[in-house]
Parts: sequence; C-alpha cells; structure tokens
Amino acid sequence: MQMDGAVAVLTLNAPARMNALSHEMLVALAEALDDMVLSDARSVVITGAGNAFCAGADLQSVDPNTDSLADLGATFDLYYRPLVDRLRDYPLPTVAAVNGVAAGFGMSLVMMCDLTVMADDSYMAAAFARIGLVPDGGWSYLVPRLIGKSRALEMALLAEGLPAKTAQDWGLVNRLVPANQALAEGMALAERLAEGPASLTGIRRLVWHGLDSTWDEQLDAEAEAQAEAGHTVDFGEGVTAFQAKRPPKFLGY
Repeated sequence: MQMDGAVAVLTLNAPARMNALSHEMLVALAEALDDMVLSDARSVVITGAGNAFCAGADLQSVDPNTDSLADLGATFDLYYRPLVDRLRDYPLPTVAAVNGVAAGFGMSLVMMCDLTVMADDSYMAAAFARIGLVPDGGWSYLVPRLIGKSRALEMALLAEGLPAKTAQDWGLVNRLVPANQALAEGMALAERLAEGPASLTGIRRLVWHGLDSTWDEQLDAEAEAQAEAGHTVDFGEGVTAFQAKRPPKFLGY
C-alpha cells in the first residue's frame, strides 16, 4: 500500500504470475484494506503491477489429485469470501484501474469496486469453466444483475475474453482510456472522491443495500443514511458553500 495524498493505492504485485492471487496475497489484501481505513485515506485505488490486473487464483499450489471441491469451498470461505465481504461493506470509495487481463476472481475483484477504469486494450474473462470450476467472489450475484442472465451465462459458460469496449457497452466499466493510462485516470477519479463528503460512505452502502431490498426497506435505509449524513460537518459545509455560491471544502466527517 502507498499513499498519494488522501488516496491509498493498493497494487497487486506478482507480475511474473500476472498477479494471480495466492492465499498469502489474499490475506495481505484484507489486512491492507483494514490499514487504509485506519489511515488518512479517503479513497482507494486497486491496480496490478506489470501487464495484468489479476489473472485470478494462483493455481500453482493446487494439487488436483488431493484438492476436492469441498476443500476448495472451505478455501473460498477462508480466504476469498472475507475479502469480498470486506469490500462490499467498505467505508471508503474504491476504484479499479485495470490494465491487461482481469480473469476469474480478478474479474470478481473488479466488480467489487465502486468505479472501474479500463485500458482499451484490456479484457475481462469469467475463466472459471476453463479449469472445471464455477464463478465465485460474488460473480454470480453481481454480473447477472449488471448485464442480464443471457450475457452472464454466455460469459460464464463459454469462458471467452470480453474486450474492454464490450465490457463498457454492457455496463461493467465506467471509463475506457488508452493503453497504459488506466492508473492515471483511476488516480484522477480517486482524487475527486477523496475530496468528497462523508456521505459517500452512505451512498455506496445504499446502492449495495438496494440490490436486495424491497421498496419499504430501501426507503427506511435512505432515511437512516440521510439522518447520519445530516449530522456531519460536511453537510454544514455543503449548505454554507451552496448559499455562498462557492465550491465546498469537505473534510470527510
């Protein structure tokens, strides 16, 4: 983890393996996210070193002769699920800056971020079927909701690469940028988020909550979040700035 002003940059750093995630890396990721909350960070960028974002799980340590599906399920619960649960309920806005491939759990990791910037020569892949497994990391929950059942099944069953432009057209990507510019654009977005109000936490929580809520549940959640936002210093600053016709200077609390 590195700090750039109020932006925390988390880089997956195993370029020789296309940043495939070992168990040790997953634990380190979760710990780094916890550290960011305790730091002065107000937004987070997740990116990959080298020519890939993340090729998914590190399969070099998997023995197909001894690792059963039950074992892999336990591994998911132990290493992968805590990470995606943490990202879902994370208090800071997150930006994925995608260069190269985001495959398997690497794609799931991108989907867990709030905003995604992708280089136009990059691609995503739900590559699970290529090794005889099923989507995980929240993929089967999020992707059908974002792109519909038919497209989600096409991605998961055929396990083909999805070019960046198609990913944007389908609503999986916020912004496309030229090759090698994903991190720069991701940082620019994260800097804007870092200047935002404390209510950004409530905004992302409401959107996640709304994926499953009934109408009444969501309106109740909005009322609760609005009450919290109304007690922040940033709300007072926002109203004062609006009345004075000047840009607000939010403090993040």
